[in-house]
This record gives sequence, C-alpha cells and structure tokens, in this order.
Amino acid sequence: MIPLSLQDAALAAGGQLTGVDDPARLITGPLVFDSRDITPGSLFCCLSGKSVDGHDFASEAVKAGAVAVLADRSVDTAAIVVPDVLGAMAQIAARVASLFSGTVIGLTGSAGKTSTKDLLKSILELDGPTVATPRSFNNEIGFPVTVSGVENSSRYLLLEMGARGLGHIDSLCGIARPTIATVLGVGSAHIGEFGSRVVIAQAKAEIVRALPAHGTAVLNGDDPLVAAMAGDTNATVITFGFSEGCDIRAEQVVVQHDGRPHFVLVHSAGRRHIVLRVHGRHNVLNALAAAATAIAAGVPMDRIAQGLREAEISSGGRMEVTTRTDGVTVINDAFNASPESVLAALAALSDIADPTRRKIAVLGEMAELGDEAAAWHDRVAEQIIRLGPAKVIGIGSGHMDRMLTTITAAGLTAAKASEGVPLIEEITRVLKPGDVVLVKGANALGLEAVARELAGMPTQ
Repeated sequence: MIPLSLQDAALAAGGQLTGVDDPARLITGPLVFDSRDITPGSLFCCLSGKSVDGHDFASEAVKAGAVAVLADRSVDTAAIVVPDVLGAMAQIAARVASLFSGTVIGLTGSAGKTSTKDLLKSILELDGPTVATPRSFNNEIGFPVTVSGVENSSRYLLLEMGARGLGHIDSLCGIARPTIATVLGVGSAHIGEFGSRVVIAQAKAEIVRALPAHGTAVLNGDDPLVAAMAGDTNATVITFGFSEGCDIRAEQVVVQHDGRPHFVLVHSAGRRHIVLRVHGRHNVLNALAAAATAIAAGVPMDRIAQGLREAEISSGGRMEVTTRTDGVTVINDAFNASPESVLAALAALSDIADPTRRKIAVLGEMAELGDEAAAWHDRVAEQIIRLGPAKVIGIGSGHMDRMLTTITAAGLTAAKASEGVPLIEEITRVLKPGDVVLVKGANALGLEAVARELAGMPTQ
C-alpha cells in the first residue's frame, strides 16, 4: 500500500479516530476484511455479514499486526469509526489511487475477465511491478482491497470490474479511474437481473465512458455491442478479434489434442507465433484482449509474446486440466457457468478428448438467465448431443430436467446426480482409464471442490 497515516485515512473516510495513540502512524499494508489475511501494517475492515461480524475480531486483528480497524461503532482497540465500513473502504482506496502515478487498467466483460486478467498480468509483470485483482475480487468489497494494495514502486494497477446492475462499474471507476479500459464481450451472464443484452452492454460501457480523453479503449471488434462503445468515448480505440478489420487479431488458429491453442498474433508491429499453456480455444480471444491491452500500455511485442507463451491461469476453477496416473483427464472449469462459458468448456472437452477417448460431462444448472433460461439450456443440450459424451451427470432441477430429457431422447446416457450419494463417488463409478471428464457449474454449487478431489488435488 502507498503509505497513508491514520489521520489521513480518517479524513478520507469521514471518520473519527478512537483509541489511537499516534494519528500519524502509517497504514502500510492493504485493506483486509478476513482476519486470516492480516499482514503487519494493514487496516482491518469490520464488515458485518449474515453469520459473522468483523467487529468481534477487532482486538485480535490489531494483535495480529493490523495498525487499526475500520468500524461502524466503538470497539476496544485502535479504530477509525465511520458511518459505513464498506463506503469507507471505497473512500480510503480512492485516496490511495489518487497517490498512484502508474497506469490504471480496467477490465470487464460478461465472460473471461479473470482468465484475461491472468494472461495480461503475465505480460505486464515482464514490463514492471504489477498489482492485479486476486481471484475474482471485482465487486464493491474486493475492488477497494485490490486498489489499496498498490505501492509507490508499482507500474501497473490491473483491475477486474464486475457488474450486477447499472451503475456498478461507474462506482468502481469512481474509486480508481482507468486510463486503459478493456471490454471483452457482452454475453448472457446475469441477464435475468439486467433484463437484456442491451442493458448489459450499457453497464459494461460505463468503463469506457470513464476514460479520460488521453486514455485508450480496448474493444472486442467482433462483438457489435462492444464495438459500438467506440462512440461512448473520445479516447483512442484499439480493437481485437478474428476479423480482418481488427487492430490485433489471430490467424492460423489450431487446437492440439492436449487442448492448448496455437495461433499467429497479428499486429502492425509484426507477427508472432504463440503457443498458449492454457487450455481451450476460447482463450485465444482472451489472449488477444490481453495483447491489445498491453499494446495500449506501450509494452513491446516481443515482451507480449513472451508473456502469453509463459502465462498460466492462476485463479482456480478455470480450465484447470489435470491428468491422473490412470490416464483420466479432469477439466476443472467449475468456478462459474455463464451460458457462453459452458459452450466453450464443452468445446474444450471435445478438443482434449479427440475421437479416441470417452467424454464425461458433469454440469450444473445455469442460473440468473431469466426468460432466456429455457433457450440456453436447449442450446447446451444441442451441443452435448453433437459432442456425443458417454455420460452426462446433471446437478439441479427445472431446466436441468428438461435438458437431460432432451439429451436422453437423442439416445445418449444422461441422468440427474443421485440424491444421498456423494457426487465424487457417482462420477468415479462411471470413469474408465483414459476418460476425459469436464466439471462445470455455478460457483454456488461447490463443484470446484469435487473437481479438485477428482483430480487428486487438495481442496481449497
């Protein structure tokens, strides 16, 4: 964290210092809301949840190394007392961001945000010290935590921005205004809450409208709703995609049987052959977005190519591919399940399995799709039928029942996960050496832990 005194933090947050013996004492660590993450010099934020109240851990937090706590009422330790802890976190993070002299990069899209962030981070770290969103800290709680982690020595602050409604991204940009803004695509994630893809596009466009005139918008030129955002800014516009008209594009895309894509990265600065370590053909588009954003930041092409070749998806549950000693390959893509990401994961299953290996799909029902839910589950069912897996195990009801009925009517083996039987046991019973199994579902279903256990990896 760029050092900030307790006095300055209290002033930024509109709070009062209580139990503080030295108002000039510096906060040198980031904002923390989980007491297990406390580091010396950090500021512990006492958020109140449904089952846990951070105020109950205030004293322990200071004993563990926190300079003080951020609280909405008096506690028996050094504190900045504010009317609203979450709002104060944003205000303190905004103060830190105002002291940062490096490049702020914002990244959003309906799918692929975290994977693209990981790819881009790999590139930027070759160019200078980089602070990036950990895991999926892209909302009103995690975002200020990430911003507060930036240091004087940092060159880049890479921020993933999520939205579940209009105004959300605008609020995040109010904390840390990007000078480079990247929009990956407008899909159907949370369409039940937004109402339509047009409204989703309006929400995503907030990141572009926040740009200063000297900034750069990096837009998916193949997505009409994203490409149209060029009209929302006076900043420079760079496009990426597969079309000839895109500034950064991919040619000669090939996906090998291990699921890793090969392609030629094409830009006016030259052509580079790229072999990704990450799996799934959909990650070619994410790689293009990362490359275009790095170009906007002034990173040389050779460094961009190196970063892409070396990049791995460090955030769990996204195309984690593990092959066991018995030859079974487990694809853990269970962090989330937007419709587009489900279709992409099924394509990856097909690429990795090739015609010689049995395919098993473990799929959770897709949520938050509103009136489009039935149509999306039908579309997934159609792709599964084309894929021809040996077995489909579904988790959920309603639309999942309909999807499984469609699949079985096509002559494939599909059934809902058995009640009273651990899912890991049910999957294990149908596996044979050499099979490829995809585990994909919404984070709330907890399928990532199942996938990790299936792969023989420790659960997180």
